[in-house]
Amino acid sequence: MLQTQDIPIIDLPDKAEKGKSALNALKGLSFDDAITTIANGIVQFSFKLLVAAFVFYLGKFLIKKSYDVVLKILDANEVDASLSTFVLSLIRIVLYFILIVTIIGILGIETSSFLALFASAGVAIGMALSGTLQNFAGGVLILLLKPYRVGDYIEAQGFAGTVKEIQIFHTVINTPDNKTIIIPNGGLSTGSINNYSLENYRRVDWKIGLSYGCDNMAAKEAFKEILLSDDRIVSDTFEYDMQKRKQAVEETEDLPENDCPEDDPDCDPEKLTFWQKFKVRRRKRKQLLKKKIQNNTTIKLQTDLKISRPPFVSISELADSSVVFIIRAWTHKENYWDVYFTMNERFYKEMPERGFQFPFPQMDVHIADVPSSLTMK
Repeated sequence: MLQTQDIPIIDLPDKAEKGKSALNALKGLSFDDAITTIANGIVQFSFKLLVAAFVFYLGKFLIKKSYDVVLKILDANEVDASLSTFVLSLIRIVLYFILIVTIIGILGIETSSFLALFASAGVAIGMALSGTLQNFAGGVLILLLKPYRVGDYIEAQGFAGTVKEIQIFHTVINTPDNKTIIIPNGGLSTGSINNYSLENYRRVDWKIGLSYGCDNMAAKEAFKEILLSDDRIVSDTFEYDMQKRKQAVEETEDLPENDCPEDDPDCDPEKLTFWQKFKVRRRKRKQLLKKKIQNNTTIKLQTDLKISRPPFVSISELADSSVVFIIRAWTHKENYWDVYFTMNERFYKEMPERGFQFPFPQMDVHIADVPSSLTMK
């Protein structure tokens, strides 16, 4: 009777040295022992293959569920479409890579060589694409932190224009003279950005020179009268925008009485799925947080409402040929340039009508009498 308990069980590894040792071991066995060993190895490999197939389909199912959960979270937080697409692709690639490495390990193949290969390839690719990766990281930061949005007028990297597109690697702006400028996001994320569209109001500055001898108090009143005659100039405070901000903060929804969705009035709270309860409770937490910060924000808004921004006129400097007045007025950001050029024309036309003159550059020359003893003979 054949005693199989003394027959060694030999695995079939993928390395060449172990494969040669396995062949040498088989040569020393009888035909029946060799068949038994091979059969045991096939059974073990079949079992590993079955486990690997189960893990693959289970992992594929979990990856799909994770993808759907992340997609819903990104949609709920209104993340930019470009960033959402990239994040979802990155998550899917990473999870499938982990799944494949796990399956290779289950089959008995050494994974250290694969990991070392991918690590070295990643280092080489990272060094070759260092600038591109910097732009990509900058694009992610811009899409997350949103220092500017599409439609904002910004100045950065020596260029100024309206933001037309925000891509993962670059930002496209359109200049006032209709030029399209493509700026890499790496420099935008680490450099200075002047966003002219972030605030609703901007200050307009002028410097006007009048002749010496003019009544400075009357000149100041004349400048203010010209400014306040235009409805676009802020005469006191930014009441409209403060009220708008306050209204936006106070517009909070009523909290639901139970975990039922608002679009399903006939639902039973006890029969809701886990995901339905999670969405409703998450909305509750966001509304509670919004109401908690409402009191602090209201105090700040009331303080902001008291800030006065009337036109300001004063003497800036005593120049060689004129007394220079500095004039400052606030207007809505959409009216900035129109107000600036309109007031330049009105100052030039109306100030002389009020008795004030714009001097030309002038120089007083004094001729001294030369003694007769110094004159040339």
